[in-house]
Amino acid sequence: MKYVVVLCDGMADYPVPELDGKTPMMCANKPHMDALAKKGEVGLVRTVAEGLKPGSDVANMSVMGFDPKKYYTGRSPLEAASIGIDLKDTDVTLRTNLVTLSDEANYEDKTMVDYCAGDISTEEAAELIHAVEEHFGSEKFHFYSGVSYRHCLVWDNGTTDLGSMTPPHDISGRVVGPYLSTSENAKELIAMMKESYDFLMQQPVNQKRIAEGKRPANSIWMWGEGRKPMLPEFTAITGKKGAVVSAVDLLKGIGNCAKMVVPEVEGATGYIDTNFEGKAEAGVEALKNGCDFAYLHFEAPDECGHRAEPENKVKAIEYIDSRVLPIVMDALEEMGEDYKIMILPDHPTPIVTKTHAGDPVPYLIYHKEKEIEGTDGFTEDIAKATGRYIDDGPSLMPHFLND
Repeated sequence: MKYVVVLCDGMADYPVPELDGKTPMMCANKPHMDALAKKGEVGLVRTVAEGLKPGSDVANMSVMGFDPKKYYTGRSPLEAASIGIDLKDTDVTLRTNLVTLSDEANYEDKTMVDYCAGDISTEEAAELIHAVEEHFGSEKFHFYSGVSYRHCLVWDNGTTDLGSMTPPHDISGRVVGPYLSTSENAKELIAMMKESYDFLMQQPVNQKRIAEGKRPANSIWMWGEGRKPMLPEFTAITGKKGAVVSAVDLLKGIGNCAKMVVPEVEGATGYIDTNFEGKAEAGVEALKNGCDFAYLHFEAPDECGHRAEPENKVKAIEYIDSRVLPIVMDALEEMGEDYKIMILPDHPTPIVTKTHAGDPVPYLIYHKEKEIEGTDGFTEDIAKATGRYIDDGPSLMPHFLND
């Protein structure tokens, strides 16, 4: 038996005015998903338990069968694991975004123009983070570059008691002052964020970006604090050898911590321009080379939700359907084994709010040798109408693997 999860990050949504009151899932032309839904199990699952913040960290852990209430130690430590940072038990890590802020004189008066600094390239970002490390790095603080705008700070003997360190994608278009932590423990971090504005504006990378009409990465922004993760091995809790294919450090970090296969895919960006086919093929190769389970993670719908891009979000869903599912399903058929496919988002990322929500999400499970009478398609409303509901997110994975 082979098992494939196609995780469409942030795919679920609320009705979108620009889409005539429909959701992107309703508007998307997705014949492969809809065909599987006609012969599979469709329902809703709560991936974000009460009391937890709706993020891709806890939601993806939940989908993968790891109970966040038991294993979650913060987002950034998982990303640090992907980057290859060997954390000590006393280290605290923080996600460090490169962002674009507006040009008011006082930092507190600036607006969060862009949480991803105009999709800055990994190469440009690495140069900036190297400069940040040279300027701000010390025996206490060390900065490490990741992918695109996503980077990491390791704080020796730090604390996670930092007040409110707000994710930048939660405050797009808002003045940042009210979202800066006032905790005494965060004082040094906030001071570095403020000082980074003038420092980064002077960097050649940003001067070039401005000259080219691109947004400068003119501030670092820290959030997602946590300590060294302690995830069990995926094989130990499932009995399956698994692989994770993703463009983002968070998912690769979960895979590394859970001792899963984590292939690198050239051209995997985390946005709508990602190498959809390459990621599908990497998952297929993992299955052919001894893995029982492949978790294919696509960030594009989530990014489009954060950026309030309804047409691109529809397109992202259609790309997953047309450029990923045929490759995966053809390969599974060629392998000649029974197989299961599960398709779902980790959480909603509604266009109207531009941030994550904790609502239950639609899921679809198709089992080749146990086809059933399913539904007419795969949308939020159709999933809700089935009356099938899983309240405990981490129980979805054993249901998928064993039932």
